[in-house]
Amino acid sequence: MIWTIFVHLRATPGWLRLAPAERDAIAAESLARALADERVTMRFYDAEAFSGGASDIAVFETSDMLAYYFTMERLRNTPLISAPYFDVVSITPALENGFRAFQQAEAGA
Repeated sequence: MIWTIFVHLRATPGWLRLAPAERDAIAAESLARALADERVTMRFYDAEAFSGGASDIAVFETSDMLAYYFTMERLRNTPLISAPYFDVVSITPALENGFRAFQQAEAGA
């Protein structure tokens, strides 16, 4: 089963003061360290034009929640989170069509 984890982030003023090239370098290095496990993938979305709560959303996918947990441990030890350049607003794990898996399991029980 594939887990999807939505991590809502808010950029800090310190991040916004950096030049785009600096942001790119910090993000590339931090994400390369954090996403060392190929069982975890991430996509990144800008949300600041649509939300007052979160400026960005990182969407992780994995079939191994321990691998995701380790990814988040590595991520929080990078400048992206520890400087802090981003604050974690909320984390929402979800299962795509989880109700179908439940129905199939119940039908087979």
